[in-house]
Amino acid sequence: MALQNSKIINILLWLAQGILALLFLWLGYIKLATPAALPFPWTKEHPGLVLVTGIVDLLGGIGIILPAILRLQPKLTIWAAYGILALMFIASIFHVLRGEANNIGFNIIILLIAVFIAWGRLKKAPIQPKI
Repeated sequence: MALQNSKIINILLWLAQGILALLFLWLGYIKLATPAALPFPWTKEHPGLVLVTGIVDLLGGIGIILPAILRLQPKLTIWAAYGILALMFIASIFHVLRGEANNIGFNIIILLIAVFIAWGRLKKAPIQPKI
């Protein structure tokens, strides 16, 4: 039963990593390619922040999946999960300070997925590097 549970956790981790990779690559792309089309008020007020978060989003999307798939420095996937966790925590604070606390549900869900990935890849289903 333990082997079956570890296979299930591994599958769930890959699924979570794939979802976050696609999400963050897409977010990074739209923030960098079409920042004027973004519907959020803060993007018009802080264009520099849009650029920085777009770059961070792209790096998070790459980091959450690529080291694990290639098995080259797979611990970087854990660090990418920590980075996404920090980003979502900071984004939640940013929205609360702007009076947009009702908009942080998405951030909390992504934060929890990042926690799951960091925990899973560190403790339950680590990926061994290629030798």
